[in-house]
Amino acid sequence: MISINPKTNNQQTIKESITLNGVGLHSGKHVELKMEPAEADNGIKFIRVDSKKNNIVEAIWSNVSETLLSTTISNSYGLKISTIEHLMSALSGLHIDNLNIYLNAAEVPIMDGSSRPFVDMIESVGIEKQNKNRKLLNIKKIVEVNSNNSSVKIIPNNQFSIDFEIDFPSQLVSKQSCQLQLINGNYKTDIAAARTFGFEKDVKNLRSNGLALGGSLENAVVVGENKILNKDGLRFTDEFVRHKILDSIGDLYLAGSPILGYFYGNKSGHYLNNQLLRKLFSDDSNYEYLT
Repeated sequence: MISINPKTNNQQTIKESITLNGVGLHSGKHVELKMEPAEADNGIKFIRVDSKKNNIVEAIWSNVSETLLSTTISNSYGLKISTIEHLMSALSGLHIDNLNIYLNAAEVPIMDGSSRPFVDMIESVGIEKQNKNRKLLNIKKIVEVNSNNSSVKIIPNNQFSIDFEIDFPSQLVSKQSCQLQLINGNYKTDIAAARTFGFEKDVKNLRSNGLALGGSLENAVVVGENKILNKDGLRFTDEFVRHKILDSIGDLYLAGSPILGYFYGNKSGHYLNNQLLRKLFSDDSNYEYLT
């Protein structure tokens, strides 16, 4: 079980702006991204500077428009930002409530395939407490979504906890589960460095469908038939399930507030994570806000 306990009751932003450059995992395009401090109650907003109008996309569950191999959000004008989950995960792990994120393309740069580069950059400029209380989303009822042999659920709990299980038809991945206690900043050491992964046998098909065009051994763990193709191997023996937890933390931060609840994922991904939030917010009796 992973437990994330907010260190502060105050909303937070970053102390200074941050600019970084990278490549989009699926588009293969170069991206420049800039994070700017934002006022209390701003939330997390993405702004496409390559579009001159209607270019703001709020990072919220109801704006999720695609979930194939990443999480994509769109505004009502059809403007998209894709592969937001690793950055959103870093913001959740560091308890960043308010941020404006400017980028000149439709995809967040993949960096090294984990959220650690975002965490390191944010910590390098510092985090600023704001004079406004954080609003917490308290889960009041069990909410569950199933699809084929995959499932997700969220249960009332006094802190945000995550449990995850995966099962892939690969001897190098196979079944993994992660039950960690993540407190006192352990997101950085236990989750942030876990990289996205894929299978060598799928690369040709993905690229023929316009996906993973920017993927490489520099930004993903590639699983061959009998070995991990990355020269330095894995960062954790269970890096695969840790990355699924990283993704889920990012997807669940699209609730718009930190969650007080226990999340369990079984062979699930971006689609079910979003369906869970949609079901949660479909009934006001499922939740309440606390400050």
